[in-house]
Amino acid sequence: IESGMHGGMLIFSCSLRRAKMRLPTAAAAIILLAGSTGAFNPQLAGHRASTQLHNEIGAGGMADTRNPDAFEHEDPRKSISAAPSFEEYLKQREAGVSSAEVAGASSAVSAPTPVAAVPAPAPQPAAPAPAPVAAAPAAGGSAGADAAIATLSASQSSSMDKIASAIGPDLELKPDLSWAAETVGGAAATLDGREAPGANGNVAWLANVEIAGKMSSLTIFNGPLTDVPHILSRAVVVDGDKIRFTLDIRPRAYGAYELRDAAGNFPGPDVLGRDAFTYSGNRKDYDTKFGTDEVVALVESVASSLEGAIVNTDEPGEPESLVRGPLYLDVTASLTDGNVAVISDVRAKVADYWLGWAMDNSHAHRPGAPVNSQYVYDSKYKINAYTALLEEYKAMLGEDGVTLAAAESGPLDEAYVGGGS
Repeated sequence: IESGMHGGMLIFSCSLRRAKMRLPTAAAAIILLAGSTGAFNPQLAGHRASTQLHNEIGAGGMADTRNPDAFEHEDPRKSISAAPSFEEYLKQREAGVSSAEVAGASSAVSAPTPVAAVPAPAPQPAAPAPAPVAAAPAAGGSAGADAAIATLSASQSSSMDKIASAIGPDLELKPDLSWAAETVGGAAATLDGREAPGANGNVAWLANVEIAGKMSSLTIFNGPLTDVPHILSRAVVVDGDKIRFTLDIRPRAYGAYELRDAAGNFPGPDVLGRDAFTYSGNRKDYDTKFGTDEVVALVESVASSLEGAIVNTDEPGEPESLVRGPLYLDVTASLTDGNVAVISDVRAKVADYWLGWAMDNSHAHRPGAPVNSQYVYDSKYKINAYTALLEEYKAMLGEDGVTLAAAESGPLDEAYVGGGS
């Protein structure tokens, strides 16, 4: 791995010298990041212990990133409650048991102390997925936080069902890494974690997260057998009357997107040398396969379709800047029924795009070096993505955000086979 300064930016490059390599454990990788990313040092100094990243050896000799077993800590916020098995949870849900009842019956271990000042909302029944809406919503009434997240989560569940049906049994549930009933920020939280280690879909980690009245999030990290983009699709209720929508269709090869200037231009060979041609080729490949006119039009239409929308233009930290793609969108709008419907529709369409790409064999790498190179890139990419998410969730949810970031990011050490442990 080599590093150097180009135009005031720190650029990392790596060359694959062997067909096989041993990826550092997640804990070791984070320590390395602490040494190279100054903006992240304060976070690691205060939270290394609370992330509970352990190195247990799973199938195939690969290390997992955390211990999902229940334990009771002297600080109840760091305790992990014992949830029922996924099968038991499904039976309870079919029998009409509420989220609160499931959480209460799962364990006597104290749930994490609520960090946010918002009281835990009463569980709401999931609303049916909304019908697709026109690009410009009519100005509608305010949507309650509980109902908005229930609507978005129901729509996302429909997308999950479609993905599971297309990929089939290769998309495996990971009960040990999922949450049937947890508490985050004082609200009931669930996490449906899955993987598809084979060529059919090749998902390294998929996390479908719902925090009642607060957040609905879908994260997809692809395995190294394809160049299909990673997906980030998250809706968060802000201050009870606004909704923040973050969307990204993330490239699988480095395109120096963080070096783009205000006019949309990228550094050339005079700044980056021969690497400029490689990065340019990667950008062109992404635009041709995934960032098509249709996809770009959909993403660009979101802000104008939302009532009271404000595009968030905060300058990202270094880890976040390295994982953002060219279509990254972050917008905050009024919490209205119309806006919730628009966001739900866009999220469903992006999930459909991803599924079409994932099932298209033309996006598969040739065996050998291309797969190994993709693995090396993905492994470092997931660490940067986790680091960026940890900073964001810590600011949003305190210590509960540390736990959520680790859970939603999935196993960091197992990208090669798609995450199977």
